[in-house]
Amino acid sequence: MFKRFRALISAGVLLVFVLSLVGCAGNGPPAAGKKGQKDELILALTGSEPDAGFDPITGWGRYGSPLFQSTLLTRDADLKIVNDLATGYSVSREGLIWTVKIREDVKFSDGKPLTARDVVYTYQTAAGSGSVVDLGVMKSVAALDKHTVQFTLKEPQSTFVVQLVSQGIVPQHAYDKEYAEHPIGSGPFKFVQWDKGQQLIVEPNPEYYREKPAFKKVTFLFLDEDAAFAAAKAGQVDIAGIPPAFARQKVPGMRILALQTVDNRGILFPTVRAGEKTGEGYPIGNDVTADVAIRKAINMVIDRQELVDGILDGYGTVAFSSSDHLPWWNEETVIKDGDPEGAKKILAQAGWKDSDSDGVLEKGNLEARIMLLYMSGDQVRQSLAIAVADRLKTLGIEVQVEGKSWDEIKPLMHAHAVLFGWGSHDPLEMYNLYYSQMAGQGWYNTGFYSNPTVDAYLDRALSASSEEEALQYWKKAQWDGETGFSALGDAPWAWLVNLKHVYLVREDLDIGKQKIQVHGRGWPVTDNIAQWRWQD
Repeated sequence: MFKRFRALISAGVLLVFVLSLVGCAGNGPPAAGKKGQKDELILALTGSEPDAGFDPITGWGRYGSPLFQSTLLTRDADLKIVNDLATGYSVSREGLIWTVKIREDVKFSDGKPLTARDVVYTYQTAAGSGSVVDLGVMKSVAALDKHTVQFTLKEPQSTFVVQLVSQGIVPQHAYDKEYAEHPIGSGPFKFVQWDKGQQLIVEPNPEYYREKPAFKKVTFLFLDEDAAFAAAKAGQVDIAGIPPAFARQKVPGMRILALQTVDNRGILFPTVRAGEKTGEGYPIGNDVTADVAIRKAINMVIDRQELVDGILDGYGTVAFSSSDHLPWWNEETVIKDGDPEGAKKILAQAGWKDSDSDGVLEKGNLEARIMLLYMSGDQVRQSLAIAVADRLKTLGIEVQVEGKSWDEIKPLMHAHAVLFGWGSHDPLEMYNLYYSQMAGQGWYNTGFYSNPTVDAYLDRALSASSEEEALQYWKKAQWDGETGFSALGDAPWAWLVNLKHVYLVREDLDIGKQKIQVHGRGWPVTDNIAQWRWQD
């Protein structure tokens, strides 16, 4: 509805509509710094409305606070795993049995107690839902008593702990086909109203077992970037997600907050020679990018800081992996980039030369020409692709840049370079991107990368009994001193940048210490919303 509205009206009329939507047109914001004067919080989080509603069984809450539901475990601001509903958990020596004790004082927002039966029901229902929730490794889940849950896995998997962190718990007694639009949970907030395409209104859950939120009402406005910025300038929202380009304009009473992320952008290369096809008949492989010298040279010649400064207006960081600065990142994989001479040396040693002086390198009868695909309509990806192509031209690598829809990219992505974006708090993402048996599985490992040593490290990381034990293997898979999937090793990717998520935040609003954000701006910033407070 709102998108149709915006297409028909001018910016001025649009702002009046926004003001009427939040019910505060003409009232203006409260005086800054007077704690308690305003007990309502209004957020404009661009592109954050969930199409499928607020059901954690179908994936709601996996990238930010689930608001209405609790999880067994959670990650603190330093990404360490701590208890939420759980009072503790243990893993059997062989890594197959996970036993979780839960609190005895928890109630859903309707006053009904939360017990182990609700946890069992949630995980059983999620496992059979066919949604984005991946519980394929779970063999069974059972309640040992009213407050003890036991998970049995088919095989050891250290990343199962992520499911305990991300899966919101639903009430067995109140879960039905209407749940997604009228959720009940044990989280810090209770559902009040959802006007699709416009706003979501929530209030504190009086049954919440931890410190209660400081606001009597929180309204989430589902606005586009222009409307969110207009509402911020009018003083009618307390936080607004904005593009970096808008950050140049000062807004009285608000500050710019640029959050570090692993919301990365990088180029994936086909790593095998052409000739094979997928089961769907899509071509696999590329003779140019199958040469590791090409991939290494591309990684070396790209000036990542130049991309951050020139395309992201400084609102980003250089990227060398899919998990920069996360606990499982190997910081030794940072390479010297922006080095054209070093890149040229690698290519020359591998036999690439411009024999006919046409500006394009050859190796035998093979010319260094590749296609780079990106999602059309995404200005940042387009700019990155063009900038990389210009840079590679100086090496003698000619790049044809083409923007296409994801449906158009799908049949081409195994045979051409693609500019992708990833980034999560789950190390399993690394396994999916680099493990050989994930080649051609959906959008994972589309370049058919394979390295037996890397596979062995990834297997050991996955089969470890804890996340802590797995860390050494995740890091060795990136680089063990001799090989790995990073740019120091096989270089199946050229990671470029991590975006910063930019927000306008009211000056007297304290949103606490934020975690490194994941892929997609919007809900991740709300992960600790129950702790937000007005400053004195």
